Amino acid sequence: MEMRRRFMKEKLLTPPNICTMLRIVGTVGLLLIRPLTLPFYLLYTFCGITDVLDGTIARATNSTSEFGARLDSISDLIFYAVMIVKFFPILLEVLPVWMWYCIGAVLVIRACSYVTAAVRYHRFASLHTILNKATGFCVFCLPYMLVQDFALRYCEITCVIAGLASTEEFLIHLLSKEYEPGRKFIWKR
Repeated sequence: MEMRRRFMKEKLLTPPNICTMLRIVGTVGLLLIRPLTLPFYLLYTFCGITDVLDGTIARATNSTSEFGARLDSISDLIFYAVMIVKFFPILLEVLPVWMWYCIGAVLVIRACSYVTAAVRYHRFASLHTILNKATGFCVFCLPYMLVQDFALRYCEITCVIAGLASTEEFLIHLLSKEYEPGRKFIWKR
């Protein structure tokens, strides 16, 4: 029993994983707050900071792990799901119909990427490519941009970047012989 507690503390309850878990808790907290309010922006910003810090801390302390990478991906998916719940009604009013078709296409490509990875590697796989990170940053900034005059243009640019990122990841999973979790680009360096 003591050895199990020690394993949990040393391997699972590392500072970067705790940071990721705080993001999950913060994300769930966002469900309770009205969007585009000061409390929402404060908690939302906290979630964004923890998203940046977990990987930075893991690399700086040489405590990266498969569990941490999966937890981060799961945290990202939970965050996106909550953002869909909170912002879908707002975006429904703001975005034209054609933009929804573009978003749908991006989501289909992303789903194909996940299914391809599941079939080829027998696991959930979400790569942290440069384009995926750019997409994450753009999507994260969306609530701040929705109150700006250029909100529609910003959504268009975000959709293009997300489409490129989804296509790149899909092609990586489709063309790679094995799962490469550290892959940053479609081309190998």
